[in-house]
Amino acid sequence: MGNKPIGDGAGGKPVFTPQDISKLYKRFNKLDTDGSGQLELSELTTLPELALNPLVKRVVSVLDINKDGNISFMELITGLGTLSGSTNDIEKLKFAFKVYDVDEDNYISNGDLFTVLKMMVGTNLNDVQLQQLVDRTIIRADKDYDGMLSFEEFCETVKELGIGSKLTLSLE
Repeated sequence: MGNKPIGDGAGGKPVFTPQDISKLYKRFNKLDTDGSGQLELSELTTLPELALNPLVKRVVSVLDINKDGNISFMELITGLGTLSGSTNDIEKLKFAFKVYDVDEDNYISNGDLFTVLKMMVGTNLNDVQLQQLVDRTIIRADKDYDGMLSFEEFCETVKELGIGSKLTLSLE
């Protein structure tokens, strides 16, 4: 196997060397304090940078492919692969879209956006102020007037934000 990357990097496939996999596995096992072979939310939030992140539950939900409430090593690798430097921006935007698509219906509804923004703003805005912000955002971004944001509308809305580069992780 040597230093040959795993995956070919094309089409958003992850590219990890055996050394990367080994390093990630060691980190995974260090976080897996109960030795279950799965990462629970409580184990992930022991990391200070995640403990303070209001979206950690949403990110865990996106990473949790089989929806058992835990993150397996393969789910972690898949998620990190999506956010690796070799993945195209569309795959990263799909990941970000899933964070906002709380009910997983492939649309960001008014309720989805409210839920995620509430996690982000906490008590800095009251519910009426937050709902007004959500309504304005949906009205501005909803090009087909169906009251929800499709993936394409989401991409158009965030295109100036450089999401791809902001959602790129380094294993260093």
